[in-house]
Amino acid sequence: MMRETVLRPYDPERDLSAVLRIWKEAGWVPPGKEEATAFMLSCGRPMVAELEGQAECFVQTVPGTLRYLEEDLPFSGVAAVATSRVARRRGLAGRLTALAVALDAAEGALVSALGMFEQGFYDRLGFGTGPYEHFVSFDPAHLRAAGQPRVPRRLTPDDWALVHASRLARRRGHGSINVHPPEMTRMEMAHHENGFGLGYCDGPHGELTHHIWFATRNVEHGPYSIPWMTFRDAGQFQELLALLRDLSDQVHLVRMREPPGVQFQDLLLFPFRAYRTTRGSELERGIWAAAPYQVRICDLAGCLARTHLPGGPVRFNLHLSDPIAAYLDESTPWRGLSGEYVVTLGMESGARSGTDPSLPTLRASVGAFTRLWLGVRPAGGLTCTDDLSGPPELLARLEQLLRLPSPLPDWDF
Repeated sequence: MMRETVLRPYDPERDLSAVLRIWKEAGWVPPGKEEATAFMLSCGRPMVAELEGQAECFVQTVPGTLRYLEEDLPFSGVAAVATSRVARRRGLAGRLTALAVALDAAEGALVSALGMFEQGFYDRLGFGTGPYEHFVSFDPAHLRAAGQPRVPRRLTPDDWALVHASRLARRRGHGSINVHPPEMTRMEMAHHENGFGLGYCDGPHGELTHHIWFATRNVEHGPYSIPWMTFRDAGQFQELLALLRDLSDQVHLVRMREPPGVQFQDLLLFPFRAYRTTRGSELERGIWAAAPYQVRICDLAGCLARTHLPGGPVRFNLHLSDPIAAYLDESTPWRGLSGEYVVTLGMESGARSGTDPSLPTLRASVGAFTRLWLGVRPAGGLTCTDDLSGPPELLARLEQLLRLPSPLPDWDF
């Protein structure tokens, strides 16, 4: 007789070998990196789905903050969702992810986000697609970087605590995410092939203020990838660019995410010529866009209480649908946000349960409303591609009010 599927917290003594097997079957554990992976598995909220007495699905969420304009909101990041080869297509990943998000929401997480493996799967849990991010490939010899950088400090995976603190203290903008557990940075640094870093410890107590972390398969000539670059001001950013430029005697291609607030094309010599002359080659240069992460509101009143918009107020009824409840048991302490609300957006924003017959009504899924609130896309655009509708006058007022910077997470998780 088949045993009942059990969703429960991860127990390292009982589950470590099974979870490492899941990760290896997913291709997530490079050879020799089991120890670094095991160190990370216990941080945050790790959960497993047990099938036939064995852990066959693993989900992990980690705490952090998401910045909304000037406010830091308690955040839950879905850091890992993996199912073994023997348990695919059984609904385990959806149910276990929904439970982990629900438990974090019940304990105070206002928002949740994740990196998606493909468009659509996490929509069923109420997640909405984030903004486009730009990915840049360039010859470091073509960087417009002024000045001579100072001699940097070498960084290795053993410096994970120093590097994590530097990431947390970097310059941040609207939508940026900080992941709190340092074990996450330790695991990333250990997993990157031929990983190394270069940086500067200019803090008053010797803190690492700005640095670049690299990974590459070909140490001699690249391409080099930059999983992250941290800095606190424009001067530090310029010094890191000069440091990159000075690697160009040997390194022919660098790949990285465009830093938030920066238009990287401004920093490149001959960007269009470089694309035309390298198109289709192993050293292709250019700028590409994709939207790899998704986000959802978990506490509507909590998020709006920390929303301070220069303008308004705009008041409306919100008919909100949230599909996550279909994946949660009745006993789960949080079951999503479906319901009727009266919403105010402006310098003082808020949401309360109920309706006001004198106000216009906006109808939206929680994913679509999250995208609107965060500034991923304007109201009119969301009516074309997502589950959001309302009177034209209300949509126009929302477009005028929610003119926000692109909410780039600036942290891959």
